[in-house]
Amino acid sequence: MEYAKVTLEFEDNVAVLTFNHPEVLNAIGGEMLDGLGDAMREIEDPNNGARCLLLTGAGRGFCAGANLAEQDRHKGRGPGGLLRGSYHPLLFALRDLPMPIVTAVNGAAAGVGMSFAIMGDIVCASDNAFFLQAFARIGLVPDGGATFLLPRLVGWGRAMELSLLAERLPAAQAHEWGLVNRVYDDHAALMDGAMGIAKGLAAGPASLSLIRRMYWATWENAYEQQLELEARMQAEAHRTKDAGEGARAFLEKRDPRFTGK
Repeated sequence: MEYAKVTLEFEDNVAVLTFNHPEVLNAIGGEMLDGLGDAMREIEDPNNGARCLLLTGAGRGFCAGANLAEQDRHKGRGPGGLLRGSYHPLLFALRDLPMPIVTAVNGAAAGVGMSFAIMGDIVCASDNAFFLQAFARIGLVPDGGATFLLPRLVGWGRAMELSLLAERLPAAQAHEWGLVNRVYDDHAALMDGAMGIAKGLAAGPASLSLIRRMYWATWENAYEQQLELEARMQAEAHRTKDAGEGARAFLEKRDPRFTGK
């Protein structure tokens, strides 16, 4: 199905959400923001059966950041209002999504596009992909949660380097830094590999959503709080049908058949 400048497809319990404005390397404007919001509500609907989200971009780029050619449309709201009213709800929805997220980064992931890319629990990239904190090039500051995620993912010094120098980070180097999980030779291999990972996660147990919640919480919890959260999440996981199936499959020496419940 198509929304404004994004597409959404469902395949084997994988929701495939694609930035779809390749003429501008999928730079995000007002229409795309509306489309992304509509698509996220569709993904969150349990009736669609999605158990993993795969996020990618059409054409030669993943997402080149904000579409500066459309900035006049938002003059009344101002940049802060635009972030709070449109981008932040999307980022919160991704953070709170009760399923794993795989990002398939083809080409440029710049500005807020980089923020969306690194929201993936598993980040895949083609060999020609690159990441760019472009904000300092135009006199702006990082947004989209970059200043929260980057120091936690690559360390303080590298986060500052990326943001202050605004230099491209090639996929291979991003992999060395731990920003990317898998690198593929070309676009076709990227999509095959990312979809394979997404389908594997979509066939996984209900506990995957709990694992996501636990890792997001660890950035604000003290050690004692995290131990308590682990105890509560373990009890919740133990009550799922998938936990029972996992135990039976282990005892019967067969592969488990998880249903996500």
